[in-house]
This record gives sequence, structure tokens and C-alpha cells, in this order.
Amino acid sequence: MAPDLIAPSILSADFARLGEEVDHVLAAGADIVHFDVMDNHYVPNLTIGPLVCEALRKHGVTAPIDVHLMVKPVDRIIPDFAAAGATYITFHPEASEHIDRTLQLIRNEGCKAGLVFNPATSLSYLDYVMDKVDMVLLMSVNPGFGGQSFIPETMEKLRQARKLIDASGLEIRLEVDGGVKADNIGAIKAAGADTFVSGSGIFGKGRDSDPHRYDSIIQEMRQELAR
Repeated sequence: MAPDLIAPSILSADFARLGEEVDHVLAAGADIVHFDVMDNHYVPNLTIGPLVCEALRKHGVTAPIDVHLMVKPVDRIIPDFAAAGATYITFHPEASEHIDRTLQLIRNEGCKAGLVFNPATSLSYLDYVMDKVDMVLLMSVNPGFGGQSFIPETMEKLRQARKLIDASGLEIRLEVDGGVKADNIGAIKAAGADTFVSGSGIFGKGRDSDPHRYDSIIQEMRQELAR
């Protein structure tokens, strides 16, 4: 079984001091930096682009950066994020005219590729591309905004995705994003996830003046995952 990875979503961080926020959350034991890219077109919000990813790398962040593209179309921006230092690049199948080609593009740029499934999007998009996927990301909220509540039906979808991944025999991470907190992360793991995105569940905790403010929440998540 793949090790559990905690991926704080910087969408909920303090952007005025983003480098410091990322340093603190990684020092507290987080594994991956989750990077939410919204275009005010595919989703009703506008966030950040490749320059911010590049700035984090120049700041000294060496942890994997997991870029979740909520943009349409996706192909044009992929090389920019690859050059900026992305490790994973995931996208929504509805945002690509040619899913297989987009997955190949990500891998050709030297990144790991993934597909993202909205709550009402069928896992059938995986049927003919499992060999090109390094990550399956299930949205447990509708994309576009932070701070939403976990959609319970995602649990069954996680179990279905885990069966597909296990049956493939391939090394594919199963990530979940949306409403993930310490009080439900254990149940989410039990349903099959191994990579856990949490924004407000991590960055919403603690006092801004305390560099160790993320230690306790990430430790609590680790304890729940270990049960």
C-alpha cells in the first residue's frame, strides 16, 4: 500500500506571505504542496498561475507541487507549469478535447499526469487511459471555492476508484480534495484514498504569529490515518 500523503491546499493560505506559509506547513510534516488553478471560466473563480509556482521553487520549496488545473482549455498552460516546477499536473476530462493527448503532453513535459473527477463525473473516463495516469483525484466538493463541506457520496466513489486502481496493477495515487479534515480523514482513507488535500482544514488552524501552528493539526491527521 502506498504511503499516506498530506497535501495542504495553498488556496487557503495567507497569500501575503505564501513562501513562509508553505515553509511552515512542510516543516510541520506535510508532504505535497497542492496548487489550485482556477480560470474564472471552467470554474467561477480566479486564482494563481505558473509565476506563483515558479516563485515557490525559487523561494526554496523542494517538496512535490501538485498542480490541479481547473481551466479550459488545458493544453496551452501545461508546458508553463512544467517549466515552473510542477511535479504533478491534473486536469478535468471535461476541459480537454482529447484526454489521451493531454495526458501524454503532461508526461512528455516531464511531469506526472492525473485526471480529476467532479462529484457527478463518471469514472468511465479512466477506461482507456489507466496506463497514462499517475494520479486519480476525486473532488469531494464542487470545484471553484474553498471551505466547502465534504459530499458523503464520494466515499462510494472512492471505493470504486480503489478497485479500478488495484485491478490495474499500476502505481496510481488516489487523491481526494474538498472538505477533508482531521475528523473525517480516517474514514476517507478507509474508503481507499492515499493522498489527502486539505485547505481550510489545515491553514484555518492556529495563530498567525506561531511558526508551529500547523504541527498539531497535521499530527492529529497522522494519528487518524494510523488508526
